[in-house]
Amino acid sequence: MRLSPKIRDGRASYSQSLRVLKKIKEFDSEIFTKSFLMMGVGETDDEVLQTAHDLLWAGVDIMTIGQHLQPTPKHMPVVKYVTPETFKCFKKNIEPMGFKYVAAGPLVRSCYKAGESFLEKMVGRNPHHHYQPNL
Repeated sequence: MRLSPKIRDGRASYSQSLRVLKKIKEFDSEIFTKSFLMMGVGETDDEVLQTAHDLLWAGVDIMTIGQHLQPTPKHMPVVKYVTPETFKCFKKNIEPMGFKYVAAGPLVRSCYKAGESFLEKMVGRNPHHHYQPNL
């Protein structure tokens, strides 16, 4: 992705991260994988959709999308504040592509209740499933 070198740790490129996610699925297709996309850093709508397609290619199950917030003046500035309506639109268009779960919103983060929300959705799909805690 065009913006990746500006915002991510240089030790892991965009394509390298996709390959790692894909290898995890090749190793064990039962492992759920998740990825986070940060918006408001200068991305285009087409780049967001292309990222979703790339993540599906890698077999990612859960995609979370949130707003970049500049924690300190030393960090990358916010280019644009994305509206809640835009996040809803992305969720509506991306989830049917094949993801098991998509969380999208201004305050969504990589771990944003993803586990709880995903389990809720998956259990809701199977009314015969009963949660049994490991005791």
